[in-house]
Amino acid sequence: MWKTFNLVAALVLALLGRAVLAQETPVSDTRLHAAALETDVTGLRRLLADAPPIDARDKHGRTALLVATHANNVAAARLLIEAGADVNAKDLIQDSAYLYAGARGHIEILNLTLSHGADLRSTNRFGGTALIPAAERGHVETVRTLIAAGVNVDHVNNLGWTALLEAVILGTGGEPHQRIVELLVAAKADVGIPDRDGVTALAHARARGYGEIERILLAAGAR
Repeated sequence: MWKTFNLVAALVLALLGRAVLAQETPVSDTRLHAAALETDVTGLRRLLADAPPIDARDKHGRTALLVATHANNVAAARLLIEAGADVNAKDLIQDSAYLYAGARGHIEILNLTLSHGADLRSTNRFGGTALIPAAERGHVETVRTLIAAGVNVDHVNNLGWTALLEAVILGTGGEPHQRIVELLVAAKADVGIPDRDGVTALAHARARGYGEIERILLAAGAR
């Protein structure tokens, strides 16, 4: 019951966020959005020399930097960030270049956002930090980077899940998720935080037959 309620609540919040941003953000397609997809760095640099509105939005509320991040176009992202693009500017579904790079494991762009003012407390449409989807999707180096940057390892999203819970509940139990659980445990993540149904990461690991993750959690004091 709680899971269904939480999923519905998260969707409602996401839709409300889209409506608010749509009202407050003027839609303005620019040449930068198209250039952000290209590998023509010289052409992009030429456009930036004309000082265009660097954080103008397309119909999805995306800045050119977020477009480049979606494409994992590191060269374009670097140019845009160095020209002053906002790494925290969110689109209609509450993604920013920082959050998207973290969630997708685009490590080079993530590092660029972290060195240019990424808001470690910012959250996505599910109320999660960049660390939570990175843990879920098995992006080991991304998780390591975000922990080192200082992201709260025990943040609970709108579904009632921490990064540790998502790594177990939505992960595969394989080596990448095992390494992620080790990283979270080493970062002093609270292994006893349960989900909204009162089920802990250890109980989820046992139910799924994730023996190595169970071993890691038991060694960290999980009960």
